Amino acid sequence: MLILFGVLAVANLISVTLGVEALEWATKPLLCPVLAAYVLRTVPRHRLLAAGLVFAAAGDVALLVEGQVAFVIGMTSFLVMQICYIVVFVRAGARLRWGAAGYLLVWVVAGVMLWGPLGGLAVPVLLYGLALVTMAAFASGVNPVAGIGGGLFAFSDLLVGLGVTGTDFSGRGTVLMTTYIAAQFLIVRGVLSAGVLQPGGHPVDRQK
Repeated sequence: MLILFGVLAVANLISVTLGVEALEWATKPLLCPVLAAYVLRTVPRHRLLAAGLVFAAAGDVALLVEGQVAFVIGMTSFLVMQICYIVVFVRAGARLRWGAAGYLLVWVVAGVMLWGPLGGLAVPVLLYGLALVTMAAFASGVNPVAGIGGGLFAFSDLLVGLGVTGTDFSGRGTVLMTTYIAAQFLIVRGVLSAGVLQPGGHPVDRQK
């Protein structure tokens, strides 16, 4: 499964970099479902993590479509994903640490910068952003791998927000997808290596 995920990831990054829309449509919607299948094969009872990945896939598809309605659908799908992930992290024993203050500061600064350019989307986007930084903060409480994943996810979503406001730079799409793909992979690996469940869904001793 991870080999297939790697192939899809490389193909997707090529499609984004070269602007091959057909290849992007063929690869992006499959990234998170393949990770979800990997989760269920590795730890069958980690259904909530897999469900979060399914909602992420729905968001990925929505964001391939132009327009505000598609953007709102995508944002809603990712919001559900954030909630699933937060619950997974809490169940894994994660607690908010001092680093959460840094994420809150980023959220405030981003809110100030994007409030005007976002227009009517400002309130829902900032509420989504609050869920996003909460997820990233809890991810850092699972282990360093999940924590890096959460941070990369927050960064990739910031790039999405910049795109919505019309702010762009050369290679933004490639950087966005690189950090997003890495984020999803690291979050999954971080959770599965947290020692909460072993393959088959049976509890294990976290102290071993």
